[in-house]
Amino acid sequence: MSEIRMTGEIRTDYDCEATGLPAERWGEAVFKIGDEELVFEVSVEKSVIVAIMAGEDAVWKGTLEGLKLMLKNALKK
Repeated sequence: MSEIRMTGEIRTDYDCEATGLPAERWGEAVFKIGDEELVFEVSVEKSVIVAIMAGEDAVWKGTLEGLKLMLKNALKK
């Protein structure tokens, strides 16, 4: 059996949650808002890679450290 390398959780304001979702290499959360999709993907194959997709044209993908740096820099502005 494969090794569990991360677990996922999702919660909503309707007191609905799913916890302990096991993953070996990657997981994603997909939110549908009307015709739009907002997707968060995490991969733990070699290093931690994060992808954030808002529709088909707006995509950011990089390392976890890169995401942290981007968010810290955005907060400074």
